[in-house]
Amino acid sequence: MAFCLRRLKLNLFTTTKLRHIMTTPINCEKAMENLKKNPYFDKYAERIAALQKTSPEEFLKKLEEQSKSQESPMKKQLSSVDTRQFSSVLNPKENLQSNVSIEDKKLDAIFKTDLVKDKDASEIQVIWEEYHKDKEVICATIPLQLYEDMRPRTKDNPTFIFPLPRAQGFEFIMCQISGHSVHFTPLLAYQVHKENAPECLTMIHYTELADKGIVLMRGDYDKNVLGGQEAQCLANQFQMYYNGKDAEKLNLLKSFTISPQSFNHMDLIAQLEKITLV
Repeated sequence: MAFCLRRLKLNLFTTTKLRHIMTTPINCEKAMENLKKNPYFDKYAERIAALQKTSPEEFLKKLEEQSKSQESPMKKQLSSVDTRQFSSVLNPKENLQSNVSIEDKKLDAIFKTDLVKDKDASEIQVIWEEYHKDKEVICATIPLQLYEDMRPRTKDNPTFIFPLPRAQGFEFIMCQISGHSVHFTPLLAYQVHKENAPECLTMIHYTELADKGIVLMRGDYDKNVLGGQEAQCLANQFQMYYNGKDAEKLNLLKSFTISPQSFNHMDLIAQLEKITLV
């Protein structure tokens, strides 16, 4: 079903009530104030509080790291979302390279490839979509050439951020790429949990049917954080930025990686407001 991303009024100045969070050291208190300025803090406050309760020392350490990461001046943008926070997400999650459970997951674990070995690409696409029709996941059949064209950019730019339309404005979601999997995490959650931040969407690209000229994609999302259309919105943005067909989007992708000091997150919002996703 086609859907249009409606233009939403940007309202990122909202502050929320702090719940059960320690703010004793001055530097941690400043870092927490920065987190509170995020309009989605309240949404993740319980998870943040859980970390503070189970591992208060680790929690304070992460806040101190966040505070230090914001000491280097970077250009302020037009909202309370401070682009200095983006400097802390340029390095992929430390545990992605060692977490082979996702990378080693084979297509046969969820889909009987023996049943489609005599089918062509168009037939497999129909079967793949029908198979996922009643499942709360997103899926796609990607032409092999398109996927191969994207691969160099995923290696050169393993980390990026995408704006996601919300009722309050836009929430930034970070993506990190490892092998054939793409891991999406709310930026606010990453600020607090770092490499242990819970993912809201994980897309896996299965290449077992490359001889048919296609790559199958399946994305599992956290229904407490994302809806199906929101997960699809992130998947569509991922493809549009990494396929290299749009010069403006490609320049933003490279800028985020190469020169984050000049990166303007408002340009991402402007790009999103131009498009209609299907």
